[in-house]
This record gives sequence, structure tokens and C-alpha cells, in this order.
Amino acid sequence: MKKTLTKPQDETGERIQKILARGGMGSRREIERWIEEGRVRLNGVQAKLGDRIQNGDHLQLNGRVVHWEKFAHQTTRVLIYHKPVGEVVTRQDPEGRPVVFTQLPKLQVGRWISVGRLDINTSGLLLLTNNGELANRLMHPSMQVDREYAVRILGEVSDEVFERLKQGVELDDGPAKFDDIKFHGGEGANKWYHVVVSEGRNRLVRRLWESQGVTVSRLMRVRYGLLMMPEGLKSHAFHELESKTLDVLLESVGLPKEKPLAPGKQGVKKHGFYKKNKE
Repeated sequence: MKKTLTKPQDETGERIQKILARGGMGSRREIERWIEEGRVRLNGVQAKLGDRIQNGDHLQLNGRVVHWEKFAHQTTRVLIYHKPVGEVVTRQDPEGRPVVFTQLPKLQVGRWISVGRLDINTSGLLLLTNNGELANRLMHPSMQVDREYAVRILGEVSDEVFERLKQGVELDDGPAKFDDIKFHGGEGANKWYHVVVSEGRNRLVRRLWESQGVTVSRLMRVRYGLLMMPEGLKSHAFHELESKTLDVLLESVGLPKEKPLAPGKQGVKKHGFYKKNKE
């Protein structure tokens, strides 16, 4: 009996989920789910996990053509944005409140993705990137990325309360705690503390303090992982990471370094301005 040989899978090109994640369309896990749900078609055929895209391939998502070639080799960009109180982290707000995405530089390809959120009454450091996989890893609970906040509270707090907050308390959505609490000055009724949490649950810092009857009068995020708020960065302004810092950030979550840009393409990026060097 003649044996039939199975044609090996073509290993050229890149996996669908990798390219779409790079373009900011979602995380790899989200896109893998879309593929499993039959929402992605490659060259007119329902895509499957493991499929790779090559030059000339036709890709559709939810029946709409995706011009994937534009971001097949898109350079990762990351912004540190100083969000003020009163802005919301959403693309459109039905109540007409100001949104952070209108304050950002326009992307020719893809879109900005926020790394977590800050509620309307919280200010400070907000990370945004055009790399969906990077955003997903920075937010994923398994990474346990530290978030540090400056908190102004009203009144005195006993040592017993501090100890409970560090040991853990029960909230509506499960146990939570501060990984660290440090006094940062203040006189009279108002005191400043810096606290660290390693998860991004909604309003977690406020809810932890409120669980002990403590009133938070101001809350500002000052650090996300290894990235601190740049000194002097004003509200509504952004700072874009330069290549060395970006490489460290990528490596910290297990992603490869970016290939350097071609000569004359490297940008000078800081404090809300982006401009090319003179060639």
C-alpha cells in the first residue's frame, strides 16, 4: 500500500496573533480566541491556530479586510502620560468628559492601548503603547508588576491599621493588601504616604484605605513597574521612552529587544513633543 505523505506546515512568515498584537488590535491571547471562534479568515478560508501570514496574503477579521502589512514590522512605542484628575481612560465618553486619547500623538498605523486604567479622580502615570502583547504582559496578574501611588489621607492612622493593610484585608472581590507603606511627610490633618500594590483591580488603593475607615483626599500614581513619573512632566503632557529604556522594559516581561531604527529615523521624544533629528 502506498504511503501518503502529509505536507509539512509552512514555517515562513509570522503567526497571525503575533502580527495583529503588534498592530495594537489586541493581546495574543485575545486574538487566539478570535481565531478559535472563527472570526479570522486567511485567504478566504477560516484561519486556525498556527497559521502564518506571508507577503500577498489576504486577512479578514469579523468580515473586514485587515491591512496587516502596515504593522508587520511596526516599531514598538511607549508613552508615559501624566493624567490629570477629571480625564477618563476611554476612547469615547457618553457623558462628554475629556478623554486621555485626545491628548496623544496620532499614529499612522495601529492605535494606542492603555496599560491598565486610572479612575477619573486619580492622577499620575499612565502607560500607553501601540504593542498589544506588551500591554497584555504588563497588566497580566502572573507578572505581578508593582504599582506605586502617592496618597494623601485625612487624620491619624494607627500602627494596627498599617499592619492589617500589609497583612491583608477582605474586600468585596477577595483579599488584598499593600506590599509596602511608607510615610512621605505632611503636617496637621493631612499626611502623605507611598503605597505599593502588585495588581490592578478597580480602585484597589482607595478601597483598601476605605476598608479601615480612612479617607483618601488625593491619589496619584508615581510608578508602574520599573518606570517612574519623569521629573517635571506636567499634566496633559507625555514622555516617550527612548530605545535603551524600551529594551529594558521589553526584556522585563520576556519580549525581545527592538531592532534599531534606520539612520535618520530615530526620534527625540520628551515632554509631549516628538520630532526627527536633522539628517
